[in-house]
Amino acid sequence: MAGRILIGVVSAFCVLFATAVAAEEAPSADQQAATATANRQAVFKLLGVSMGPIIGMARGAPFDAAVAERSARRIAVLATMIPERFTAMDTRKFTVPTEALPVIWEQPDDFAQKAKALEDAANTFAGLAAGGDKATTLGGLRALGGTCGNCHDSYRVDPKG
Repeated sequence: MAGRILIGVVSAFCVLFATAVAAEEAPSADQQAATATANRQAVFKLLGVSMGPIIGMARGAPFDAAVAERSARRIAVLATMIPERFTAMDTRKFTVPTEALPVIWEQPDDFAQKAKALEDAANTFAGLAAGGDKATTLGGLRALGGTCGNCHDSYRVDPKG
């Protein structure tokens, strides 16, 4: 008797659970656009977090070659995610807060090349950092930062105006 009650309770729970799952609606297009934008922005926030220690060292924080190398390796990996986060969903027709210019979706090959340039520059910088020399490592920062600026100039809203 107790076994039948248990089976009944479990069956009822399964039916309720299945009904609740089925009742969930798929996200709307606006919700999907918001999620796609948030995912893109997360990658860029992580890029900023990874660049932070390197910039700090360039501004006088104690030099740590291992931290500089690790940060640059992270930047290289994150750079590979940039184009795929934009190709995941074209959000031009949605009202989402973004600094991305619509031209990103009009020039995907150039955009991807700029992300690849960031990846390559980050790997080069990581190689310099692996050598352990502060001057050599920080001397490579302009090339790494330049790849960021090249992309920002073409594909990001100018925050000044």
